[in-house]
Amino acid sequence: MTRARQDRLLGLLVRDGDWVTAARLADLLAVTPRSVRSYVTALNARVPGGAVVESGPLGYRAGQAAAAALQVAADAATPRHRLHTLVRALLDADDGVDVHEVADRLHVSDATVEADLGRVRTLLAGADLTLARSGPRVRLHGAESAQRRLLSRLVHEEMDAGAFDAHTLRRALGEDSLGAHALGPFESALRAGLSERGYYINELGISDVLMHIGIAADRVAHGRALEVAAGSAGESTDDVAELVGTLVEQHFGVRLGVGDRQHLAMLLLTRVLTPGPAAASAAEVDPEVLDAVRDTITAAAEEFLVDLVHEDFIRRLAMHVQNLRRRAAEQAWSRNPLARSLKSTYPMIFDVAVSIASSLGERLGMTLPDDEIAYIAMHVGGRLERSRRAEQLLTATIVCPGYYEMHELLRSSVDRSLGQAIEVVDLQTRLDPDWDAIGTDLILSTVDAPPAGERLVRIQPFLTDADVERVQAAASRIRRARRLARLRRELERYFDAAAFTPRLRGSVDEVIRRLGGMLVAQGVIDDDYVARTIERERLSSTAFTDALAVPHAIGMTATRTVIAVGIADPSIAWGDARVQVVAMVAFSQADREAFQTVFEQLVEVFSEHDSVARIVRRATDFSSFLDELVAVIDG
Repeated sequence: MTRARQDRLLGLLVRDGDWVTAARLADLLAVTPRSVRSYVTALNARVPGGAVVESGPLGYRAGQAAAAALQVAADAATPRHRLHTLVRALLDADDGVDVHEVADRLHVSDATVEADLGRVRTLLAGADLTLARSGPRVRLHGAESAQRRLLSRLVHEEMDAGAFDAHTLRRALGEDSLGAHALGPFESALRAGLSERGYYINELGISDVLMHIGIAADRVAHGRALEVAAGSAGESTDDVAELVGTLVEQHFGVRLGVGDRQHLAMLLLTRVLTPGPAAASAAEVDPEVLDAVRDTITAAAEEFLVDLVHEDFIRRLAMHVQNLRRRAAEQAWSRNPLARSLKSTYPMIFDVAVSIASSLGERLGMTLPDDEIAYIAMHVGGRLERSRRAEQLLTATIVCPGYYEMHELLRSSVDRSLGQAIEVVDLQTRLDPDWDAIGTDLILSTVDAPPAGERLVRIQPFLTDADVERVQAAASRIRRARRLARLRRELERYFDAAAFTPRLRGSVDEVIRRLGGMLVAQGVIDDDYVARTIERERLSSTAFTDALAVPHAIGMTATRTVIAVGIADPSIAWGDARVQVVAMVAFSQADREAFQTVFEQLVEVFSEHDSVARIVRRATDFSSFLDELVAVIDG
């Protein structure tokens, strides 16, 4: 457990990329600051002479040797390494393994191996694989496809400590597996072949499919081909299958059978490849899927008041869902390395995706993990970004004395360098314009001007890089100030002293029932809303940051909008995270327009560690909580 916590501490520092206090790390790991110091010492000892974790007045941060330390962790004889070694032995041995021989090889006791076998059985739960025991001999029974899924799970667990690479694959498959040096040239040739066939590649999924290709080549090389050939799904599948088979034979020296070729082609087509525009417009989509997506998107657009109902978007998403349905049938999910950052950075978009995933799941009979929900969130975010870009533009007036064409050149430079952030709507060429009459969000002036707060930015007649940076910074400050001003107004409306507790304890379900009970007592929601909030939590954790969870039900059915808040000090476990603030939100249909403002900006406030620490430390009652929250919002 200690080594696992060391790895988790280093993972937190790598992900954060900045200084983190010992107290914050201790809370996230549910240990004492003294334990954090001992973990840091142990981590630095992994790479002699290397800075794995740097220490300073602001706490700790990941050093240059962090990646090397994670690699050492993966290669060391840890319980996970021992478990993976045992699983690989069971997968490779047709006649099973002898417990005593395994114990001797791993230099551990028979009792340790027996305990590891118990962990293997836990690993096999729901995997369509079983262990059979005859005396000291243990065998693994199950289809080859199920065994490969188990292997891919081992690789994914190795990847949790670092990025996927050939070394990671070789470590998971065993040192006698296929040559890792061939994976890079194979990938380059595969990319080239797919590009020639008019496909776009999903860079987030390509590593995962390369892993499956590596597993397939290694298993076939050891005489373990897929038992049943998949049926041909058409000319495109056969073409990709032929390409994969040819390249695997060229680079790995392994001849794949029909079943493996078609299986890998389907993985590529459902996880990685997007047809070019011409092929996409002609691609067939199952009418059932298309209808389900159209109905779901229409309902989500109405529920969340977002601009999603566009036929091209619906069709693209339907093509994705069609592939997703195939993956769901095989429980062969596609990992998304951006899932965590999408959830914390774009909580409203992710919540819309959860609602869409829930509705599609009911219509099409599938339950989706966070990684797959994140892909839906990327589709939703891409569509909304087109609408948001126009909404986020700030208006600007340029004040530049007319001299030949200097003012026109300046306007052209501003449009070229800042056109995505601001829109120039007026150009004043007088030295003494009516400053009070200028009503735009920003004033970009080349001459001295009366004080105008944040909206006045002094620039040069010939725009410089420093000018561009100042304008961008001013625009960012103005947008943030407006967002937080709206948030303050909304929060002061929706918080209630009767729905606040400074001493939160218990499991996720217990906390939701406790906060929900406060809202039920006020007649804001009923018990069904609480039950649906727990159900929503099981679809995807609402721990949107390392400090804040925002549980809520799908559907805005509260009689009025109220936010019940609980403070947890020390933090409490929430899914895979630990949180210190839980804000259970009950939205009414009448407040749909406030949903995005409250949801996203509340998450933004609680994503800053110093703000969270201040609120948690000083919020002893509702009045002090609201005071500290407003103070944080006001900066």
